[in-house]
Order: sequence, then structure tokens, then C-alpha cells
Amino acid sequence: MLGSSHQPLDQAFDLVMLDLDGVVYIDGDAVPGASSHLERTRASGARLAFITNNASRTPDTVAAHLRSLGVEAAPEDVVTSAQAASRVLLERHGTGAAVVLLGADGLRAALESDGLVPVGVEDDAVALVTGYGPDVLWRDVMRAAVRVREGLPWVASNTDLSIPTAYGVAPGHGVLVDTIRRFAGVGPVVAGKPERPLLDETVRRVGGTRPLMVGDRLDTDIEGARRIGIDSLLVLTGVTGLAELVSAPAPLRPTYLGTDLGALGTPHEAPRVADGVASLGGWTASAEEGRLVVRGDGDAESWWRAVAVAAWAHLDTTGVVIDTAGLAVPSPGAVGPQR
Repeated sequence: MLGSSHQPLDQAFDLVMLDLDGVVYIDGDAVPGASSHLERTRASGARLAFITNNASRTPDTVAAHLRSLGVEAAPEDVVTSAQAASRVLLERHGTGAAVVLLGADGLRAALESDGLVPVGVEDDAVALVTGYGPDVLWRDVMRAAVRVREGLPWVASNTDLSIPTAYGVAPGHGVLVDTIRRFAGVGPVVAGKPERPLLDETVRRVGGTRPLMVGDRLDTDIEGARRIGIDSLLVLTGVTGLAELVSAPAPLRPTYLGTDLGALGTPHEAPRVADGVASLGGWTASAEEGRLVVRGDGDAESWWRAVAVAAWAHLDTTGVVIDTAGLAVPSPGAVGPQR
């Protein structure tokens, strides 16, 4: 249920596609070690692509933010859901098409870069495009929803229900999408993860024949990779913790698992499973009367991999998420016995 790679991942894959928040930075601040890990990955010969479902910021803005954190990045290394949405519209309606824009500067810039013409909610247009925009007016949302109900085709940058902010987790663009969908009775074509347009656009723009998706979210990053048939690496620096990992159904499980981006520079060994016991790096993990029991001594990454495989085996066999109450989670980099 986890893959193995005898080579470090940054040598086994020639394109590393990186989600941003929770992987490279958290609430705008760099994840510890991210810059050095990515510098080594680039030195190995792999291309880096920074991809985001956030349609409000331009690639120039994202790249400048990354550089301020010590991560080398040019605008052409960044691919956004706004660019993916614009590509969908361009392929369907052609250069010069007028598109109602309900979003922020990043979405406008993507449309204009592709030769599309952003217009207002009352103007003649061939389609509507929506994306996260904190200054979008409710009267424009209402008018756009009516036009969708009347038959105007609709493309949405993404359907993320929440976004991280300086004041906590807040409603994301997916809440707006759900509002329009429920009113109009029509859903959009979605460009962002987990749908495939954003990942396809990344490969088209950055290149590479052996892509690896790196993310912290099971329901966008990992599911998106599985949908287009590419391998993925889940890192544990973002929103996925023990509860989310052990309850993941098969479509949301990664190929590889690591505590942080340092996992790009190492080979990966999958746990061995025998008689219901997953073993790796000195750890054993198994289900005992519905509880996850871990014994042994070793590094944190081996612990997480053994735990994931044992928990998924239990879920697949019983249909019940294993009980992890009281299980001590090792800190990243820790080596020592389970207590």
C-alpha cells in the first residue's frame, strides 16, 4: 500500500510538483528546512514546479514570496489554478472570447495572458469563471448565479472549502462554488486539484516525463495525483495528522510518505506485512482488538509508514477505522522506543 524506491525520489522523478501551504510554507512562513531540501532536489537534476489552488495571486507574486523565504523560484516555475482555468476556457472558446470574471488579480492576469477578455457580470460573454477573491461583491455573485441558471457555462478555479489565514481557517472559494451550484442547479468545470487540469497544465508548462506530486492534503494533492495516474509523496508538515492518515480510503493514499521535504532526498522502503503485522526500520504495527499497537525502536519516518500500512490493512479488511487512542506519535527526526 506504500511504494518502494531504491533511488532517492529526486533522482527517480524528473518533475517534482509541490503544493505550497503546508509543504513549502505555513501561513506564509517557510517550513523548517524547506529551502535546503529543495535546493538539493534541484541540484539532483529534477525540475521543480510550485502549484497552488489559490487563484488570487499571480505567478510573479508567488515566486517573489518564495524567494523571500530563501526558495529559488521564477514566475515560470509557478502554476496556479487560475492558469489552469484559463486554459480550459481557451481550449473551449478560443482567443478573444469574452469571459465574466468573478475573482481577483491572479485570475484576471491569467485570462489576459491567454488572450481572453475578462468582462463584468452584465456584459455579453461566452462563459463565467470564478476564483477566490476577498473583494468580490455579493451583488455580482447574485447576478452571476442567475446567469449560470440561465445557461451560461461556468469554470471554477477550485472547490477548496477552507483557506488558512492569519486569523485562522476561513471559508474558501468552494463555499462560493457550493452557493452558486445549489442556487443554479448546475456545477462548474473545476480546474484545480483534485481535478486534472491544474496538474496537466503544470506538466505542459514545466516539462518532465516522470512527475511526482508532493502535498500535505489527502483530498486534493494525493487524490489529484491518483486521478491522473502519477505517483505522490505525502508530507506531514501540513493538515494531515494521524487521524486523517489512518482513515484514508484507497483513492486518497499516497505512493510515498515522509515527515517533511527531506523525504525527497532519500530512498523509500515499504513496510513488510506478514500475518497482519507491518514491519519497518525496527518498528512493528498491528491491529489488536481494533486498536493500533506499535512496538519497537527506530526513526520517525519508519514509524509513520508502518502505522499507515497497518491501519489501512485494518480499514480494508473490516471497513472500520482503527482506534489510535493513546498512541504516542514521535516527533520528526526522533529515534527511540515506542512508549
